[in-house]
Amino acid sequence: MAMESTLQNGTGAVREDFSEYVAHLQLHMALQARNLVPTLKQTNSDSREQLLHQTQAHFEKLVSRRSL
Repeated sequence: MAMESTLQNGTGAVREDFSEYVAHLQLHMALQARNLVPTLKQTNSDSREQLLHQTQAHFEKLVSRRSL
């Protein structure tokens, strides 16, 4: 019984470490995504920025309509 308890405690620690790693990875990915995607603001001053948003919206529409 003592060995089984030790194994269960070890497995629980590994799961906790893994879930902590996953949470850290999700946070990192969210922060990276924030840096990669331009902010959406309602200014028409920069035509390049407007073209980027239009292209991104068009691409996302194409991908979402694609059948798997």
